[in-house]
Amino acid sequence: MKFKMAPNSLFAILLRSPWWISFVLAVAIMSASLAWLPARFAVYGAIGGLPIAGVGLIAAWRQLRAPSAMQVSANVDAALAMPWRELSKALENAWQQAGYSVERLEGTEGAADLRLTEKGQVTLVSARRWKAASHGVEPLRQLHAAMQAQGADAGIYIAAQGIVTEQAQTFARDHNLTLLPASALAQLLSSASA
Repeated sequence: MKFKMAPNSLFAILLRSPWWISFVLAVAIMSASLAWLPARFAVYGAIGGLPIAGVGLIAAWRQLRAPSAMQVSANVDAALAMPWRELSKALENAWQQAGYSVERLEGTEGAADLRLTEKGQVTLVSARRWKAASHGVEPLRQLHAAMQAQGADAGIYIAAQGIVTEQAQTFARDHNLTLLPASALAQLLSSASA
């Protein structure tokens, strides 16, 4: 069974926040415990701030390793400048380095380009329209149909440029499709080249 943290839990919110917020919260909990609890319980209350400090350490580590805004911008520009063959090869390499088994798909009429397999989980990737000016619901419907036809568990739609319509976002959320924006694409490609 795979553990998945609730997206709106305190720990998940703190992991997405700047690292120093967790430390401020941990110090506040420890200080309040020492100030307001009876002496025999104060230490136990103060220890309650340690998990939040641990989350702060994890957030700091992630934020330290994350690429800067300038690096992300350069990687986005590089990805948008790539022709389709070069991008598909780079995506293949990136996901292989991340531990996926990658297979190019032919005969899906452009609905899906890659099939990723990891630990029995199958994900189809649609990347051919990564430079489109607008991303509507129709390519997502096609990807979802390809997922059903191939028994895939999830789908990834790369929308590196342009606008994703509200209907497309709703469809993606309701049908286990991940929309991969330019920043996430750049991070994926840069992690493979690192």
